[in-house]
Amino acid sequence: MSTMESRGKKKPRPRRSFTPEFKAEIVELCRRGDRSVGQVAKDFDLTETAVRDWVRQAEVDAGGRTAGCGRTWKSSSGPRLSSRRRPGDGAPVHRSGETGRPQRQTPM
Repeated sequence: MSTMESRGKKKPRPRRSFTPEFKAEIVELCRRGDRSVGQVAKDFDLTETAVRDWVRQAEVDAGGRTAGCGRTWKSSSGPRLSSRRRPGDGAPVHRSGETGRPQRQTPM
């Protein structure tokens, strides 16, 4: 018995790829409304997250929805937007002990 079997972990499944036609068929099944996204995913041995991503992408492609930052996925060829600050981007740097607030001057 290998160590993986003794721990009860399953061997990861190799990454699969799907044709655009297959994805479109899955999206159509979800849009009909007679089955939930979770049920469609289960019926076709897919992850619910993947199916939801396909449905979301189909809405973007149809022009009915935008990607998270307000741009469509098709037109996101510009620089990637990030909310993280990077060193040297003009963000204030505080030394230890400094709070970032102006120091109050005491009268002499």
